This record gives sequence, C-alpha cells and structure tokens, in this order.
Amino acid sequence: MEVKVHWIIEGVAELEAATMEEAEEKVNAVLRDIVGENPKLVEILGARAVQGKAYLPGSEDDPENASANS
Repeated sequence: MEVKVHWIIEGVAELEAATMEEAEEKVNAVLRDIVGENPKLVEILGARAVQGKAYLPGSEDDPENASANS
C-alpha cells in the first residue's frame, strides 16, 4: 500500500543578529548545511522547501503571542 505523509518541522531559533535579514540568513545557512549533509531528507522524506520569517519578540508577528494580540 502506498501512503503519503505530509510532515512539518516547526521551530523558533533565538540568536543575536544586527538585522532581521541577517538572522534569517544565519538560520538559512544552518538549514542548507543540514539538508546538504542529509540527502535522505530529500530522497526519502521528500523535503521540498524550508521557510522562515524573522520577527522581533513581542511584535504582532510573533506566533507565540498571536492569540494574545487578537
């Protein structure tokens, strides 16, 4: 039987950076390395994309505070 599994990895990285763009690039670089070093992520698990967006803690875009801002 062939079964498809849609999977999501969610996380929040906290790091020091001069700008939000720099923070995104730092995380992107680490994730690119992980994917490059682990071809099974693509070959077996079918990873197609990694996506993220920087935000300042406490901002309206903070997913952890989204319900509090509604």
